[in-house]
Amino acid sequence: MITFIYGGSSSGKSAFAESLLSGLDDEKKYYLATMDAYDSESILRIERHKKAREGKGFCTIECPCDIYKAGSQLPVSEGSAVLLECMSNLLANEMFRDGEIMEADRCVDKIIKDFENLMAYVRDMIIVSNNIFEDGNIYDDGTRAYMAALGLINRRLAAISDEVYEVVVGIPVRIK
Repeated sequence: MITFIYGGSSSGKSAFAESLLSGLDDEKKYYLATMDAYDSESILRIERHKKAREGKGFCTIECPCDIYKAGSQLPVSEGSAVLLECMSNLLANEMFRDGEIMEADRCVDKIIKDFENLMAYVRDMIIVSNNIFEDGNIYDDGTRAYMAALGLINRRLAAISDEVYEVVVGIPVRIK
């Protein structure tokens, strides 16, 4: 089963995703962390997320790019679940990798293919992504390409997901 969770910054989507993962009856539960620690703010955010996961029985796999590689760290099992946290970090890491900007459509296709390859190893997948589309600011070309790519990934993942939630002010709203 695939569950897609979407929401604004600090909306409570991570806590909701973790509670869903905790409630699954899968034998093994993995937290696939995609944030790359590149400044003091990201380091603090990573530490907050690690603290929030303490004692929940998740095995954390750090994988800021190429999520299909995480499959080699997962036992092929009928009873594994993965929480991918979060798609917007993964996209930024892939799209702006090695000082280059990958073309948006190509980046989206790569991430979706990597996701499909990873799904071969798990029974349940929970994906967290961000809503970054409501501020009305004007951005540079690279940021606009990133936003378009995230919108496309979100739509594609929502389409193949069994359940879709938007988390608004800490309240999960089931969409699908």
